[in-house]
Amino acid sequence: MSTAKLILFALLAAVAAVFVAIWLRILSQDAALRRPTPYQLVVGFITDFLDTLGIGSFATTTFLYRVRRVVADENIPGTLNVGHALPTVAQALIYITIIQVEMKTLTVLIAASVVGAILGARVVTVLPRRAIQTGMGLALLAAAGFILSRLMQGTPEGGTATGLEGPTLVAAVVGNFVFGALMTIGVGAYAPIMMMIALVGMNVKTAFPIMMGSCAFLMPIAGIRFVRTGKYDPRAALGLTMAGIPAVLVAAFIVKELSLDVVRWLVIAVVIYTALSMLWAAVRRR
Repeated sequence: MSTAKLILFALLAAVAAVFVAIWLRILSQDAALRRPTPYQLVVGFITDFLDTLGIGSFATTTFLYRVRRVVADENIPGTLNVGHALPTVAQALIYITIIQVEMKTLTVLIAASVVGAILGARVVTVLPRRAIQTGMGLALLAAAGFILSRLMQGTPEGGTATGLEGPTLVAAVVGNFVFGALMTIGVGAYAPIMMMIALVGMNVKTAFPIMMGSCAFLMPIAGIRFVRTGKYDPRAALGLTMAGIPAVLVAAFIVKELSLDVVRWLVIAVVIYTALSMLWAAVRRR
């Protein structure tokens, strides 16, 4: 393993450790906190299992929360970023190890997404419920469009490159900055990152370490702000973490690959339904 990769792993471990320490300290102050419900644990396992295989977790988690009214709409972005943070760290460690990607490109794109997430979290933690519902609804519709374009073979096949230089690197940095900011609103980055990677001519498999690495850094950092402001659901987030980490290991080392086109069509239906229900809730509040 290269020195650059070892440094990246050390930084990731440090970020995760700080996140865990802060989260546990604040959780210990909540005497009324109870264990996650069985439903919250099932949601964590299903969504992180699918996320590891390339489906994404944010849209499916939002749908499953809203079906049973498990988490208030204004707390969904924070719950997603806090609860899925550690499972995503596990994904990043796995995919950065097994998939080759040029370290300079990976590092720069991760940094861009983290900056976007820091700025995005500052905005989301002070937004009112209706603004979050509207933002999530519109962004989910955009995510559905990205997934649909892939299924309809509208996404380029990509190239063979494992790194970027010059204008294409700059374009990818801007893209990852935007995707990092959108993560804090509650919209996953996998589909848009996959499309971006293909458009700039990289091997589409490199989207996995880029996406997982970006999220593994930005979610704990954004999650710390959500935890400190209380703009999340602690029990639901614990459910995502406790069941999500085993799900990642099962998907990565036991299942590895599935034919997921049918699941992706289902996810499109779920994303569109969730987006429209969010927008309708925002209209009703108005």
